[in-house]
Amino acid sequence: MTAKRLFIAIDMPEPVTSLLVDLNPHLPGVRWLKPEQIHLTVSFLGNVGPIAEETLREKLGAIRFTAFFMPVSGVGTFPAKGRPNVIWAGVGSGHPQLFHVYKKVQEAALGAGLHPELRSWHPHITFARCRDVSAEKVRPFLKEHAELEAGMVRVESFSLYSSIPGPIGSAYTRELEVRAA
Repeated sequence: MTAKRLFIAIDMPEPVTSLLVDLNPHLPGVRWLKPEQIHLTVSFLGNVGPIAEETLREKLGAIRFTAFFMPVSGVGTFPAKGRPNVIWAGVGSGHPQLFHVYKKVQEAALGAGLHPELRSWHPHITFARCRDVSAEKVRPFLKEHAELEAGMVRVESFSLYSSIPGPIGSAYTRELEVRAA
């Protein structure tokens, strides 16, 4: 068996993904994601071998959390200054339950011998990717949608996904779903 490119994410409900897809202003160099590609990444793990994946599945399956609500509001880019790589929707800040899930997922990854990203986590929902696009080109879109309100999302699960990169975006396969207690 070969290594899989893995990440852990919280899926977004169809009304939220539809709203984000419908924002597409068709800017040159900006590729809007398909609804099934829109999620909140909790942790990107990269290529993971089968033994570590099996341990990771066990550790993730043991995580306990309660369902919670999370707002989806506002838009921005990463990086915030200079040429953007992604356009995202915000999820507010200060969500103890969301950070609890993040912390438990990081502990599970470490327990499986994996090394999750060490940079600070800024939860967001990526809905577009940019290639050779200036900040000036996306500024009007960001300004127009700065007050975006997509409502509250009830988070009842997170999933382990494998990802196969492709020319029009990655194809994702759900490998495991962990539901709230």
